[in-house]
Amino acid sequence: MTVTIHPSAIVDPAAKLGEGVNIGPFCVVGPDVTLGDGVRLVSHVAVDGRTSIGADTVIYPFASIGHRPQDLKFHGEPSELFIGARNQIREHVTMNPGTEGGGMVTRVGDDGLFMMGSHVAHDCVVGDHVIMANNATLGGHVTLGDYVIIGGLSAVRQFVRIGSHAMIGGMSGVENDVIPFGLVMGDRARLAGLNLVGLERRGFKKDDIHALRAAYRMLFGPEGTFAERVEEVGRDFGERALISDVLSFIRAKEARSLCQPRES
Repeated sequence: MTVTIHPSAIVDPAAKLGEGVNIGPFCVVGPDVTLGDGVRLVSHVAVDGRTSIGADTVIYPFASIGHRPQDLKFHGEPSELFIGARNQIREHVTMNPGTEGGGMVTRVGDDGLFMMGSHVAHDCVVGDHVIMANNATLGGHVTLGDYVIIGGLSAVRQFVRIGSHAMIGGMSGVENDVIPFGLVMGDRARLAGLNLVGLERRGFKKDDIHALRAAYRMLFGPEGTFAERVEEVGRDFGERALISDVLSFIRAKEARSLCQPRES
C-alpha cells in the first residue's frame, strides 16, 4: 500500500511512515515521528517530538500530538510518546511526551476514543479501550486501567490512579485513586458505587457481579477500620478474580488516598 501525502502537508524526510499512511491537508510531521501502517491524519494535525503512533489510528483536525510537555521542569530531555493501534483521536486533542521526573515516557494503549479537546499530560499511562469524553483532562503521571471511561469536562489530578473498568461521571474533579469497577462523580469526586452497567455490557457473569457488590458493601461499611475490612474481604472473597483486582489495587503503595463514598 502506498503512502499518500497531500501537497500542502509538511512531512520531514526523516519521519518513518508505514504502509498505507494517509497524511491530509496542512498537516505537519516532525523528524522523529513514526506513523504505523494505515495511520491517517485527516487534516491540520501537528505531530512532533519522539512520537510513535500505532497502526490504523486516525487523528482529526487541530490535534497536537507529541509537542513539549506543559511542565516548567521540562528542559528538553529526549522523552517519548507511544500511542497504540486503532485509536480515534478527535479534534483539538493534546497528548504530551514524558519528562525526566516521570520515567521519560507517556504511553497510550490500543482501541481508545479521545473525544474533542481531551488532554493526556506528560508521563501518563493509559490502558486499552479507554474513552475520554469532550474536554476531559489528565494531569501529569496519571494511570488509567483498561476500559476506563472519563466523562466530559472532568479533570484528574496528577499522580492519581484509576482502576480498570471504572467510570468517572461528567464534570467531576478526581483528586484520589479510584478502585477498579468504581463509579465516581462530583466536583470533588466521591465514590458512588460500582460501574454495574459497564460490567453487564462487558459480559461479566452475574454471580461475579453479585460477589463484587457484596465485597464493596463490606469494604465501605461502617464496621471496623478500613484496613480490617480489606483483610476481611480478602479472607471471604480473595479467590474471586474481580475482587482480587480491587484488593491488589488498594494494597499497592501509592501517594494518593483512595476515593471514598460520601459520608451520609
